[in-house]
Amino acid sequence: MDLTTQYLGLNLKSPLVVGSCAPLTEELDNLKKMEDSGAAAIVLHSFFEEQLRQERLEMYYHLTHGTHSFAEALTYFPEPQVFHVGSEEYLNHIRLAKESLDIPIIGSLNGSTLGGWLDYSQQMEGAGADAIELNIYYVPTDLDVPGTEVEKNYLDIVKAVKDEVKIPVAVKISPFFSNMAYMAKKFADYGADGLVLFNRFYQPDFDLESLEVYPHILLSTPQSMRLPLHWLAILYGRIDCDLAATSGILHTVDLVKVLMAGAKITQLVSALLRHGIGYIHTLENSLARWMEEHEYESVQQMQGSMSQLNCPDPTAFERVQYVKALQTYAPIWKALDPLEPVG
Repeated sequence: MDLTTQYLGLNLKSPLVVGSCAPLTEELDNLKKMEDSGAAAIVLHSFFEEQLRQERLEMYYHLTHGTHSFAEALTYFPEPQVFHVGSEEYLNHIRLAKESLDIPIIGSLNGSTLGGWLDYSQQMEGAGADAIELNIYYVPTDLDVPGTEVEKNYLDIVKAVKDEVKIPVAVKISPFFSNMAYMAKKFADYGADGLVLFNRFYQPDFDLESLEVYPHILLSTPQSMRLPLHWLAILYGRIDCDLAATSGILHTVDLVKVLMAGAKITQLVSALLRHGIGYIHTLENSLARWMEEHEYESVQQMQGSMSQLNCPDPTAFERVQYVKALQTYAPIWKALDPLEPVG
């Protein structure tokens, strides 16, 4: 079976790409295992806007601390690398990955505001990154900020990064726009080479004993795939950029569905956290078997085959399906213990 695909102008041996994941992609040995297990490309863990801003604040403090104590202090400048350990380590990680692996390495830049941190994308390019995944993680909470301003902020960030680099830029976005289709088109218009659907916002939880708010990450399940699946199918063939699927891709059928919806690649994170890096090889073999059994010769033959563009009934992706779902659902009654959380 021909599993090859193209994403961001990169020729990939399969659609199986490791998504951004700090526990797995921070270690070079893990990256090598991913390549050996069949990963077609790797998106590194994110480098955060706040991290770079903190480093620059520390630099400013050390450059100015004591400069008015005596004249000679005005000529004292500490070595910059003392205060850029985090950013330098990340860039070095890219360099080592490129030296050690043959598959594409995609850097991940994570932030939410316009600012000097965006020029770090140029340093990622200089370190050898084949592309950049721009992860715009923004939860607007200001009651006086309209949606149009939020959307403009997203687009301005994309344009700023595109102005900095020559390598492809994919944008990892959330689905929470007033008109997702319009925003997808605008991202492409502003230069995005790809869209990753979708960013998962990790809501905090409450500890009822300590009465504290704490982070609680839940790994995605196949149910999480429904939203990106829906929008992949709607956007396929209608905007001028590649589409990538993430969230809830755990099994072979999940891979097939998002590819048929229109994804060029599938990003794996939760599946690897659950089953280990070697699971990439399992999925690759299983995908090839499924394609053979169903007489598909290539991944490209599958891509977009069940999108809205190619569907005999395009209304299945709009209100008609919603009405039909509500009218045909049969309730399942189950006794619950009121003290136990619902799974």
